[in-house]
Amino acid sequence: MSVDTVIEREAVAGSVEVPLIELRGVTRVFRNGEIEVPVLHGIDLEIRRGEFVAIVGASGSGKSTLMNILGCLDRPTAGSYRFMGRDVSRLDRDELARLRREAFGFVFQSYNLIPGASALENVEMPAVYLGMPPAQRHERARELLTGLGLGERLDHRPSQLSGGQQQRVSIARALMNGGGIILADEPTGALDSHSGAEVMKLLARLAAEGHTVILITHAAEVAAHADRVIEISDGRIVADPGPQAHRGAAASRSVSESTPPSSAAVPEQAGPATRSALPARSRTAPLTELLEAVRTALRALRSDLFRAVLTLLGIVIGVGSVIAMLAIGDGARQQVVDRISAMGSNLLLVRPGMPNQRGRSVTATLVADDALAIGELPNVLAAVPELTGSATLRVDGNDHSTEVNATSAGFPLARNWPIARGSFFDADDQRSYATVAVIGRTVAQALFPDADPLGRHLLVNNVMFQVIGVMSERGASPMGSDQDDVVFVPFETGSLRLFGQRYLRNLTVAVADESQIADTQQAVHSLLLQRHGVEDFQIRNMASLIDDVSATQDTLTVLLGSIAAISLLVGGIGVMNIMLVNVTERTREIGIRMATGARTRNILQQFLTEALVVSAIGGAVGVAGGLGTAALLQALGTPVQFSVVPVALAFGCAFLTGLVFGWLPANKAARLDPVVALSKN
Repeated sequence: MSVDTVIEREAVAGSVEVPLIELRGVTRVFRNGEIEVPVLHGIDLEIRRGEFVAIVGASGSGKSTLMNILGCLDRPTAGSYRFMGRDVSRLDRDELARLRREAFGFVFQSYNLIPGASALENVEMPAVYLGMPPAQRHERARELLTGLGLGERLDHRPSQLSGGQQQRVSIARALMNGGGIILADEPTGALDSHSGAEVMKLLARLAAEGHTVILITHAAEVAAHADRVIEISDGRIVADPGPQAHRGAAASRSVSESTPPSSAAVPEQAGPATRSALPARSRTAPLTELLEAVRTALRALRSDLFRAVLTLLGIVIGVGSVIAMLAIGDGARQQVVDRISAMGSNLLLVRPGMPNQRGRSVTATLVADDALAIGELPNVLAAVPELTGSATLRVDGNDHSTEVNATSAGFPLARNWPIARGSFFDADDQRSYATVAVIGRTVAQALFPDADPLGRHLLVNNVMFQVIGVMSERGASPMGSDQDDVVFVPFETGSLRLFGQRYLRNLTVAVADESQIADTQQAVHSLLLQRHGVEDFQIRNMASLIDDVSATQDTLTVLLGSIAAISLLVGGIGVMNIMLVNVTERTREIGIRMATGARTRNILQQFLTEALVVSAIGGAVGVAGGLGTAALLQALGTPVQFSVVPVALAFGCAFLTGLVFGWLPANKAARLDPVVALSKN
């Protein structure tokens, strides 16, 4: 049965027999290691609705401990505490929070206002946990503060208010959810006489309006304002006139009799001035709760901006590093793949030599007739022989060392390398051993910088060749060499006049249907094995080579990303460290929130949201920094590839880091004991 159900049943019955608060044999013992310190000894106490009660005693008499028990901030060691007939000991943490939120309002000697929040925000706090809609919450807090003479101080922070003004803010906060029961602990202790007198007049007025006011004080002149004075000494009540007629009784009874039971935002014992202004209780929408938590988190970050920046820095560096490293890794992989693909992903490269015998000079196995035979196989687009070697070129006294490739007319088709100017040699040039050459862009620029090379002659190892074409620009090879620094000549001419041999350095096979390249590779293998009698050749599938290179580059990219992720992990540890410090420094704030009705999940959500906000802001800045760094490197010539996945992954990891590393501090904050938290300086 909920607290409200009990209260409503009592209201329906119109009962005045059941005390509002009833203590029987209550004791409180504090333990410090093995040492027990008894503070309260068998307290019996009844307080009825609408009473103005003062509990007076010297320092150390146990009055503040009694107030903490009355306000459900602390639990008795033994004895029973019944609220409207309900045993409070049966309520869990969240039910006690609900009781504090809906039935009690606290006025503390030290005000207990949150330093970074404005007067309006401090007063609104209990209504946030009640679930009051923001618009109504703002309006009610404004009305309360204006009614207490603080209408022009709504946006002032506690440090900008006098002691009397801060105490009035505290009273307004106590009234925010109705303030059916107001617990005032030494409300004038930190005030001058004038401000103290004003506060006491205000409490007396609230009692006259029907609020139940319980005043804790050591001063007899302050206690004299109450209708009933209870004296406590050494943890025992030594004087108590008992419940009696009081100034707010008539108002309280009239309201109870005339107002039907409802799900009002405060219990029925609230005074008429407060209850009539409150809306029905509503469950706070998750989005509203989240937005409120985010707003509070941003305010907490602003309160110590330098530390917040240092906390963000770890996340920023981690996220930025991950994005930049993955962009560079993906760029390097794509560059290698593009270069290999430019050579043709539909190629089979056949080289002489036994399989798995790298480094051995075996060249007398492949011949031009092998290329002709392979060219007759199904799915073979072209099969071109290649015989390469170094040579010195000379034009008009200018020398240039380069590579000469003796090949066939099908080379541009097989390698997908078009002619830029002129033409490639044809089958007739091959058969006639023509001394014609096609040069690469680098050779053209080196030997004919200011002239058209077409039709010009050049010496290749002292053999005169005529330039009939210039290849289009190809760029660097996957190994980094300049593919444009080359001269192409007919295979027969090069074999006879330049190299003096008929054996091939390699044979390039272009397939028509790349999806059947594996079958074509097997057919080439079977044909050469049949022709040679032994497997004295090696076949490399360019498609599988691209896959192998991609896999290798992916591994390197993951390695780079993992190294960068370490900094993200370090940033997460930094978030946890700062949040733990926050919990320690803001323990009193946590106690204030609990006193005003914050549930365990509210505190957990608040500090977890702060960790997530830090991580989200750091992640966003890190994403911008990582993309900016990658763009800068790209402008400087480093291959970079941008994609959404690494960005989403890095930001998601930052958010997850905040969730994981923020959980421990948030859980620690949520599990604090309210009375212990409030006692921290």
